[in-house]
Amino acid sequence: MSNLIRKESAGNALAVQEQVGQYLTFLVDKESFAVSILDVKEIIEIANITHVPLTPDYIHGVINLRGNVVPVIDLCARLKHHPAEVSKRSCIVLVEVEVAEGTQHIGMLVDEVREILEIPPTNIQPAPDFGTDIRTDFIRAMARVDEVFIILLAINKVLSLEELSQLGRIADAQAGHTGEQAALIN
Repeated sequence: MSNLIRKESAGNALAVQEQVGQYLTFLVDKESFAVSILDVKEIIEIANITHVPLTPDYIHGVINLRGNVVPVIDLCARLKHHPAEVSKRSCIVLVEVEVAEGTQHIGMLVDEVREILEIPPTNIQPAPDFGTDIRTDFIRAMARVDEVFIILLAINKVLSLEELSQLGRIADAQAGHTGEQAALIN
């Protein structure tokens, strides 16, 4: 009976937290982004990232987290198409994304973690519609805080393992195609 009460209390606390709208804010290439605090598992200093050969630019490498290999995605490269400039304020935000088999931990390399904000639902607006040629599926919503917009990321879209692997295959195919062209020219 006491387990049932604890589970019910935890469920109620979770529902209240979702209503409050707590978000971890961070910078990527001088722009403000945020993810739900419920998606964040921990924040890690950058140390001992192992770079993996022949991976796309947005895969910064892997880290050993308590005996588990965790991929680290460079959010700047993923969102802006150029690698992040790592500084002493850079860190890895460890999140949990949904995959077919359950969940997967992934690290996001960000320029700087700012703060946890409580954003009321009245300050959150849907993602803008720029037309059919511009992707906005990675934007969960836009939050207005002190007259500044913060992009709330749809973490399962930005870090979709299926899409990341497809992009990697496309990049590999393009690199191979360019190599074939160079061989034909010589």
